[in-house]
Amino acid sequence: MAITLVNGIVCDYISAQDRGLHYGDGVFETLAYVEGHFQFLQQHLARMQDGAERLGIPYPDESLFLGDIHKLLQKADAPRGVFKLILTRGQGQRGYRPAKKSIATRICQYSDWPEHIDNWKSTGIDTRICDTRASVNTSLAGIKHLNRLENVLASSELGANYQEGFLLDNSDNVIEGTMSNIFTVIDKTLVTPELTHCGIAGVIRGQVLKIAEENRINTEVRCVSKDEIVEAREIFICNSLLGVCAVNTIDGVKVQSNIITNIIDAALNKRMSLNA
Repeated sequence: MAITLVNGIVCDYISAQDRGLHYGDGVFETLAYVEGHFQFLQQHLARMQDGAERLGIPYPDESLFLGDIHKLLQKADAPRGVFKLILTRGQGQRGYRPAKKSIATRICQYSDWPEHIDNWKSTGIDTRICDTRASVNTSLAGIKHLNRLENVLASSELGANYQEGFLLDNSDNVIEGTMSNIFTVIDKTLVTPELTHCGIAGVIRGQVLKIAEENRINTEVRCVSKDEIVEAREIFICNSLLGVCAVNTIDGVKVQSNIITNIIDAALNKRMSLNA
C-alpha cells in the first residue's frame, strides 16, 4: 500500500512542468518508522534542508513536513513502514535555468515495510562490483538529490543472485552501494570511503562513525580501492531501513568475519531505541 501527499493534499501526481520531473531538480529522504517511532527524524530533516540550501531550493517550514507525516500516520495506521520525503524546486518554465523565485513542491509518501529487509538482516547479503561508475562532481557530493540514474543502472546489473552492488569511480575507488554506504575492516581498522567527490553521506553512515568513535574502534575515512574491498575479510553496508547489514560474499568471494559488524549493529540498535 502507498499513500501520497502532494503539498499536504492526498494526491498521486504532480504538474507536468515540475522541475523534479524534468531535471531531477530536488532532494529526498527515506525514513524508517518502527514500532511507533521514526529513526533519526531530525537528522534526516536537517540533511534535506542542507541539500536544498546547497542547491538553492527554497526549504519550507519544517512544520509542513511534520504535518504531512502526521496525516500519513493517521491514514496508514501500521506499526512500521517507510516514509519518503521529496522536495523539488517546483514548476518552472522550459530550460535548465531556474527562476529567480520558485515555489517548491513538497511530497510525502507512506509505503508498507519491505519484507526482504528482515531476511537480509538475519542472513546477510551477497554483493558484486558493478560496471556502472559513480560520476565525480564535488558540487553534488554528499547530497541525496533526485538524480539517481547511476544507481538505477547499477541496480539493473544485480539480477537474482545479488542483493546489492558497489559503484566505483573512474579511479577504481569504491564509493557506495546502489542503496547503501559501505564499511570494511582493513588491518583491524574500520574504513569507509571518502565522499568529498561523489556519493551520498548517509544518516546511518554518520551514526556508525559516531559509534565507532565511542567504542574506540580505529576508523579511517579515505579512498578504498577495488582490490582492497574485494580482498576484505569483513564488510557491511548500512542505510536507513537496514540499519547495519553484513555482507556474506563479494563477487563470489566469501567474507569471513562479522566481529566488528556485530558490535556496530548492537550499538546502533540501542541508539535507535534511545532515539525513539
